[in-house]
Amino acid sequence: MEESLLHRTILEKIEKLLERPEIIGIRGPRQAGKTTLLKMISNRIREGKKVFVNMDMYENRREFERNPLDFIKRFKSEEKLFLFLDEVQRCENAGESLKIIYDESENLKIFVSGSSSLEIKTDLAPFLVGRIFFFDLLTFDFEEFLMARDEGLSKLFKERKESLKKCIKGTEEPIQPAFENEFLKLLKEYVVFGGYPEVIKAEDEEVKKLILKQIVNLYLEKDIISFFRITDTRKFEDLVKVLAFRTAGIVSLSSLSSEAKATYSKCEEFLNVLVHSYVIKLIRPFYRNLVTEIRKSPKVYFIDLGLRNAVLDNFVPFDNRTDRGAILENFVFRELLNFRWRINFWRTTGKAEIDFILTRGDEIVPVEVKTGERKLSRSFYSFIKTYKPDRAFIITLDVFKKERILDTDVYWVPAFYL
Repeated sequence: MEESLLHRTILEKIEKLLERPEIIGIRGPRQAGKTTLLKMISNRIREGKKVFVNMDMYENRREFERNPLDFIKRFKSEEKLFLFLDEVQRCENAGESLKIIYDESENLKIFVSGSSSLEIKTDLAPFLVGRIFFFDLLTFDFEEFLMARDEGLSKLFKERKESLKKCIKGTEEPIQPAFENEFLKLLKEYVVFGGYPEVIKAEDEEVKKLILKQIVNLYLEKDIISFFRITDTRKFEDLVKVLAFRTAGIVSLSSLSSEAKATYSKCEEFLNVLVHSYVIKLIRPFYRNLVTEIRKSPKVYFIDLGLRNAVLDNFVPFDNRTDRGAILENFVFRELLNFRWRINFWRTTGKAEIDFILTRGDEIVPVEVKTGERKLSRSFYSFIKTYKPDRAFIITLDVFKKERILDTDVYWVPAFYL
């Protein structure tokens, strides 16, 4: 299993840029595998001198901050230098220093990683416009999870996922399911324990729980709090727990303020920290009618369901959970991120709601998630009647069919197609 875990789908995209001069930037949460990915990239480079520097270490940061050009001279030779700087956002003025190095050095390729998109966005990006390609590395998605657990199933999965992507674009029909029980078993494991690499490597469930609780303790409760200098630690932790309970739900700052017993502005600050630390993602409402459709409060989803469940200390098997609907919807959202459509949700003042609205240009594709009920909701009919989409999708655990409703092709597709 450890060898198969070495594969990340992002690697092929990065390999195409190895001969280009631009810096490669890897962003993502702690323990998602950024350091491992940098080492994997290093292993793919056959010529030149490769140097890996951990910027978590004070001595390395000090020398880099003191004189970036001397820092480079320390490692330069006649060969091309491939320099890997891990957790570069820990350095003061990192963006400015990297710009100096990039502009003044020859025969050099730089790779950097960082755990805070906020620091990278504000401290690195403005200095490196036109000089860097950014990639987000999250915890393992379902495809990468399957590749680690069952290579044969992963090949079948890729075919179905690709057919679903083409179906959403309107160019192909989805392929019939196969090995449904095996896919469902792995899906139900994934939505409980998530996609952190060390969790996937562990075979014992108690070890998985221990690793996830340690991630909550070290990353969520210590690393983030320390990095962003959060002083109201109890309120921050309470807010994270409230958000975990509200997964896949609409959140307003006023209600969060009340439940977490924190000020409105403090809740806004904490949400911003959690988004930029790759813990949660917020999606906004889709609206065209300014009178009847809501336009403000977002819905919240966790980037990794294992982390979310660890926050609640709830590792009950999927079939026995009371929050099945919420975590399956969160799973669908996490996978839809890979489809490269804009994602919103739809809700009217009359409480009609669709889980996801995918848009690209003028195309609109509604997506609803169902764990049990096999009838279309009034909300779904209402949206189809109002917006007249060519295609719509119902994501379930095990239903696969197509029907025609109000001039719209409605596809019922198992979640393990995502």
